[in-house]
Amino acid sequence: MLQGHVFHSFTRSDLRESGPYVLSQFVGGMPPALFLFLTGITLAFLMDSCQRKMMGAGASVAAAARRAGYLFTIALLFRFQMWLFGLPHSSARDLLKVDILNCMGLGILLMSVMAVFRTGQRVRYCAIAGVGIAAASPLVSMLDWSGAPALARMYLAPDHNYFSFFPWGAFLAFGMSVGSLIRVIQREHLDRAMQWSALLGIGLIVGSWYAANLPYSLYPSVDFWLNSPAQVFIKLGVILLGLSFAFLWTEYGREHHRGWSWVRQFGVTSLLVYWVHTELVYGRWLWFFKERLSVAQTVVAAIAVILAMLLLSVARTHRDRWVAALAGRLRFSPAPARASGD
Repeated sequence: MLQGHVFHSFTRSDLRESGPYVLSQFVGGMPPALFLFLTGITLAFLMDSCQRKMMGAGASVAAAARRAGYLFTIALLFRFQMWLFGLPHSSARDLLKVDILNCMGLGILLMSVMAVFRTGQRVRYCAIAGVGIAAASPLVSMLDWSGAPALARMYLAPDHNYFSFFPWGAFLAFGMSVGSLIRVIQREHLDRAMQWSALLGIGLIVGSWYAANLPYSLYPSVDFWLNSPAQVFIKLGVILLGLSFAFLWTEYGREHHRGWSWVRQFGVTSLLVYWVHTELVYGRWLWFFKERLSVAQTVVAAIAVILAMLLLSVARTHRDRWVAALAGRLRFSPAPARASGD
């Protein structure tokens, strides 16, 4: 994600059809899908926890809706900060821009109705919902949105400038399906489930790529990079394949990575890193780099931003420890020796 945003902001316009730029944007487009997928998993865990506590359907739906409200609040604060720091060049319309956090909030709000079902049922129903959202995305693009409110269009209609529910909400639904499956599957069967996850991921990648390159389509009009179900299923395949490798590494490689992990470090401060790097890359701070760098220069800038965000993340997680250590050193440091004539 970090390198994708740096390339999107800093690369010269005449290089945006080149292979390195296209590759950077595809790789950079994976983290939003992964964020939504993981959000779906945690939402499924929340619903399963409510079920285990014998909470009613209404209370379970309300618990999910409260999480949506929290994300909407964070999203609005994020947009407000971007608008404030951009004055006097920012527009009030920037406050309503639909970003990944807005998409998470709307997706959770709409998918909160799944709390009325039992965990086993959510495995099937959420998977069906994910397929339905992905399949409907080209059709939603074809609708006439000219008379619709701008906010509804931004939240629902596929657009290169926004994280609309179609097709991005599909990843949230698929995450809820996988999260529900994790809750119902027995611990001793997880290895086999992860093997099937890898096989399904490979099948989705190969099959969807083949379908995307067929000379005909089920849709009158489809844009692979905007609303294509094939792209959604390719990314889902990559996520499922990564999920199996993550399980393998965590389960059987644990003795080799008991120490510090940069992946875990970024993970525990993901919101902070997302917030700060977006302002840094798209705000006014590095305006002299905007659409002016070659590919090699952009690579160097991306490395610098990644290292800076890693340093910020470490500073955030170790702040209390460092403050306590500094306070202790100041408190117990010996007083300076006085001169013999004093």
